[in-house]
Formats: sequence, structure tokens, C-alpha cells
Amino acid sequence: MELFAQITIYDVIDILIVSYVIYKLILLVRGTRAVQLLKGIFVVVITWLISIWFHLNTLKWMMNQMFTFGVLAIIIIFQPELRRALEQLGRGRLFTRSSTYEEQDFSSRVGEVMKAVNYLSRRKIGALIVFERNTGLNDYIESGIQMDAVITSELLINVFIPNTPLHDGAVMIRKNRIMAAGCYLPLSENPFISKELGTRHRAAIGMSEVSDAMSVVVSEETGQVSLALNGQIVRDIKEESLMSKLFDELNVNAKTKEKTAFWKWRSGHNG
Repeated sequence: MELFAQITIYDVIDILIVSYVIYKLILLVRGTRAVQLLKGIFVVVITWLISIWFHLNTLKWMMNQMFTFGVLAIIIIFQPELRRALEQLGRGRLFTRSSTYEEQDFSSRVGEVMKAVNYLSRRKIGALIVFERNTGLNDYIESGIQMDAVITSELLINVFIPNTPLHDGAVMIRKNRIMAAGCYLPLSENPFISKELGTRHRAAIGMSEVSDAMSVVVSEETGQVSLALNGQIVRDIKEESLMSKLFDELNVNAKTKEKTAFWKWRSGHNG
């Protein structure tokens, strides 16, 4: 009772403000590669605690050395996120509500993409479309021209028309929105990639190497459509196979329903 008696209204306000700041920082980090980096830091901390608990002196010494330079490493690793936070703070946007995305029929979205890909392929117009999955791609989205537009085949086609300002980069798609166009992607340095593949294909493979993103490439030389995923590329993929892969990898709702149905089935049989 004495502890509660000592808590004042100022303490409550202090806790609420700190909680709100932490919440906004989590929203700021969400959707970037920093999420994976935070998981790595969490593993390092757990390893350090295990070394203390079981008296693993050598491992404990290694962890202590890592923590010595940890602050500097965190500043370097999270430099893009820190810069973004300071920019939003300067614009007064750090504490504004994040934009929400309206739900849209998944089949319609895939259909729009496929319609654009088929059009570009028939006319041998080069294109690179990247689908964000679990790994946030904000760093690459910010390298291009912000769009935040609904996915339509007409918009995708117009973006990649030759000699237009945005045709030479990648289009970044998040859920049911085209987030940006003309984006710069990391090129793969894999020496085993075929010499026939150009910059678009290497960028698609490079993106799939540093994230779990899926990339669709249209060759401007042959009109062939390729799919890059998990550091691999499937060249001249057929329309049915591409559509099936897009549904399998991007339809999160369907995956959730499948898992739910599976567990219900198991529970029913176990019962």
C-alpha cells in the first residue's frame, strides 16, 4: 500500500509517455530490415546470459567484447532508421498516425500484375517488379519515387514504358499498394550467374539474396518472364506457373486459413 501511495499522477504520465514513445519506435522499425537485426541482437543477449548462468568464461569474455563496441555498432547498423526518425521528428510526423491500407481482393491484385506482365512481355518492354514479404524493404523503397498507389495494370505498364523517368528502376509492391518506382536494388555478386543475364536480372537475384522478397523480371531482349526467389531465378517461367507461385507465396490470408484448418483437423482427430 505504501508503494502505491508513493505513485503520483506525474509518475503515471511519465510511464504513459515512455510507453507511447516505445510504441512509435516499434512502428518506425517495423517494415525495415532492422527487425531481423533486432532478432540477432536478442540472440546475442540470450547467449550472453547463458554464458553467465553456466559459467562459460571464454564465451562470456567474447560477449563482453561485443558489448564493449555494441553502442557504436548499433548506431552504424541502425543509421537508416535513426535518420528516418530524426527526419520525421523534424517534420512533426513521428507521433502522427501511420497510414493504413484498405483490404482488397487478392485475386484481383495478382490479376492486375499478370495483365501488365503479359502486356510488357509481348512487346519486349523491360520490367522489374518486387513484392515485399516478411523482410521490410523501406530502405530500397526510399531510393525511388514514392507513389503509394493502388495496383493497376495500366499504372504498371506506364511506369515501364521506355524513355519515361521511372522505367529504368524497380517497382516495389507492399500488400495491395505500389509503394514506389524507379528504385535501386543491390546487384548479386554470385559468380555462377549466367553471363546472359543483364542488370535487371542481377538486381532481382540480389534482392532475393538480402531479403525474402519475390521479384518478377521481364527481359527487354527476349520478352521472357523470370522469377527470382531465395537467391535463385527461374527463367522463361510460364504464365500458369508464375500465377501459381504468386498465389502460394504472397497470399498470407490463405496460408493462415490453411494452418487454422490443419490445426482444427488435428484437434478433431486427437479428440
